[in-house]
Amino acid sequence: MDGKSDKKAPPCNSLLPHEGGILFVITAPSGAGKTSLCWEVIKQAPGLSFSVSHTTRPPRKNEREGIDYYFVDDTTFDRMIKEGRFLEHAVVYGNRYGTSRDEVERAKREKVDLLIEIDRQGARQIRAKFPDAVGIFVAPPSMETLRRRLMSRNTENSRDIEKRLSIAAEEINDYPLFDYTIINDDFNESVSCLKAIIQAERNKTKRQEKALRRIAGGAPIKQAAD
Repeated sequence: MDGKSDKKAPPCNSLLPHEGGILFVITAPSGAGKTSLCWEVIKQAPGLSFSVSHTTRPPRKNEREGIDYYFVDDTTFDRMIKEGRFLEHAVVYGNRYGTSRDEVERAKREKVDLLIEIDRQGARQIRAKFPDAVGIFVAPPSMETLRRRLMSRNTENSRDIEKRLSIAAEEINDYPLFDYTIINDDFNESVSCLKAIIQAERNKTKRQEKALRRIAGGAPIKQAAD
C-alpha cells in the first residue's frame, strides 16, 4: 500500500469550478497510510497540488528531494525560521518539519487547491492562520493494523514502534478538531472518500459565488472533469 512506484504527480489542471486556493490539511498517526492516500488522490484529482514540506530527517528508501520532502540540515532550517519562511514548524519524533509559505503562495498563483500532509501540531498552526482550511483526519481501522503497518515499513525498531503507537492513541483522540475523518481500511475506498471530500468542498456555495455571478451575467463557465 505504499503507492510510491511513480510518485511524481502529473501537471495540475487548474480548470476548477472556483478560483482555487482551498487548503486541505491531512493529518494521521504515523503508519496510517496518509502519504500513499495523498499521492493517489493527487494523480486522480485535477487542480490539486501537493505541498512539499522541509525536514531535517534523512530520506527514507525511495524518497526523493523536492517530491517527498525538501531535505535540509538544522542550520538551514534555523535560517528559514529566522527569515519567517515557515507557516508552521514542529518537532516530530525527534526530527523537524516545516511548511513553507512559498507552497501556499505558489498554489494561489497557479489557482489550484493545496493538499498539506502534516502532523497534528502543524495542523493546529495552519488552521489557526487559515480558518477556512479543511481538516481531514486519517485513522487506521485498529491499533493492531497500525502496528502491522509500522512493522512492515522496516524503518523503526520495536521500541520506536511502541512509542509511535502510544502517540497514535493520543492523536486519534484529537478527532473533534477535524472536519472529516477517513478510516483507512480499504485503500481504494479511502481514495474515493478523499476525492469526494475535495469535490464537496469545491462545490460549497461560498466557493462558487464568483462563478455564479459570471453565469448570471451571461458568461459560460467551463469546469474540469473529475
